[in-house]
Amino acid sequence: MTLSIAIIGASGYTGAELLRLIATHPDMEIAALAANSKAGQTIAQVFPFLRHLDLPQLVTWEEIDFSSIDLCFCALPHKTSQEVISKLPTDLKIVDLSADFRLRDPAAYETWYGNPHAAVEMQKEAVYGLTEFYRDAIRDARLVAGTGCNAATGQYILRPLIAEKVIGLKDIILDLKCAVSGAGRSLKESLLHAELSEGYNAYSVGGTHRHLGEFDQEFSALAGEEVRVQFTPHLIPANRGILATCYVSGDAQAVYGALASAYADEPFIEVLPFGETPSTHHVRGSNFCHIGVTGDRIEGRAIIVAALDNLTKGSSGQALQNANLMLGLEETAGLMLAPCFP
Repeated sequence: MTLSIAIIGASGYTGAELLRLIATHPDMEIAALAANSKAGQTIAQVFPFLRHLDLPQLVTWEEIDFSSIDLCFCALPHKTSQEVISKLPTDLKIVDLSADFRLRDPAAYETWYGNPHAAVEMQKEAVYGLTEFYRDAIRDARLVAGTGCNAATGQYILRPLIAEKVIGLKDIILDLKCAVSGAGRSLKESLLHAELSEGYNAYSVGGTHRHLGEFDQEFSALAGEEVRVQFTPHLIPANRGILATCYVSGDAQAVYGALASAYADEPFIEVLPFGETPSTHHVRGSNFCHIGVTGDRIEGRAIIVAALDNLTKGSSGQALQNANLMLGLEETAGLMLAPCFP
């Protein structure tokens, strides 16, 4: 049986990535596409690289008949997303790619995003969408909240290490580089080619990045005590990819063992041989995350490096992985595309 899918926010980068992935999905078809700012246009006009696909014309989300939709992806900015989702049918399965339902505490949401949550009851219902760690809850969920791409990368590194108690919790340093598509498709002066190209800068320095809300929530719950990581993101002049380097106190072999054991049966997480580290080139355009571990010249310290594609495993690929579970499909369906290299 082919399942009918709708995408709200189809004209952004994550919307385009969902279309690219679902195009070869064996059990899904796109039945409706919404992009209010580009309603009336075709996907070929908005994304010429997808002109070979037979897809519905873009409409406003209010025009979609959801009675025949099996699952809806919502790829809108935070705040807008909660306002739209709260008006959708209450029996509709939804995967939200925004930040609006990631944080369980409404006060934490207001702290990190600057406005009160407008759909608090739905916030309580949402399941956090880090597939490898919430798989069973996601299967039974109606609303799944996709993680932040930076937050997913950091958690793939640190969750097994915190759970197995192989690292110190007071001196975790996470240094992360993210490609420009992580900032979305909206026009911003700082993202113009002349402003961004040939440069490399830190941003949200000193603990102000919003994905820290996810780290605080998830790591503290896992450890049973407050965990605060030191996190600095950097913007790199690349279209896709995240590379995170994490510095921890702990035995490097024990760190490696905890990660290798945690991900031994995971289809999309590859732990490299000890001493090897990954590149964003190795995961580009794929739903894979590569993790490498090495020791440091300072005894009792370990370095972990993780790479993933922020648009795929960090966002739309993760969303499709979750949708597969919610619809009772093979988790890997539509997601086994090999990385694009070079």
